Amino acid sequence: MTEALGSVLGVIKAVVFDIGGVLEWTPPTGHVERWEASLGLAPGELNRTMEDVWRAGRIGGISEGEVEAAFAERLSLSPADLTAFMSGFWDEYLGTPNTELIEYFGGLRTRCRTGILSNSFVGAREREQERYGFEDLTEVIVYSHEVGLAKPDPAVYRLVCQRLEVAPEEAVFLDNREGAVEGAATVGMAAVLFRDNAQAIADVEKLLASG
Repeated sequence: MTEALGSVLGVIKAVVFDIGGVLEWTPPTGHVERWEASLGLAPGELNRTMEDVWRAGRIGGISEGEVEAAFAERLSLSPADLTAFMSGFWDEYLGTPNTELIEYFGGLRTRCRTGILSNSFVGAREREQERYGFEDLTEVIVYSHEVGLAKPDPAVYRLVCQRLEVAPEEAVFLDNREGAVEGAATVGMAAVLFRDNAQAIADVEKLLASG
């Protein structure tokens, strides 16, 4: 995808990265499945029961307190069980740092503008700042739960470009999900699908050099 777009791009002025699966390694931990087994729920039942809460949390339609209250009520969790459930949720959500890519991304600030665009969940900014310091790493962070827009909505890509003060054609976007990458391409951004660190860095560098 980078080769097809790189030939028509002008000077790249900004690079935007996703978080989960890119700056963070976030493999499934079996958190939900363990709780389903513990609560006697069928496979998939927990997520179906909480589907509206997951959706609202991603676009800022619900507070952290309301999220926790909904889990406690619908799953009949004691205060101790609720604390354990949410701890496991955040451990899976935050994952572990992709140290190589974090260091590369942080270094880009001396060469161009940088931003983060993440389909997130209410409470993510505070926890990711505490664990990874993303606010100190980049100029702009657009979280879906704060702006009420999520990838691949074209509006959210335009928003991050607006905040970076660049045209979409002047920005590179890196994500590990094909739909999110395709969404960026539809607004004119150079779009890179993350497969591994070496490939991602090489593709971004190629685009930065294209101007």
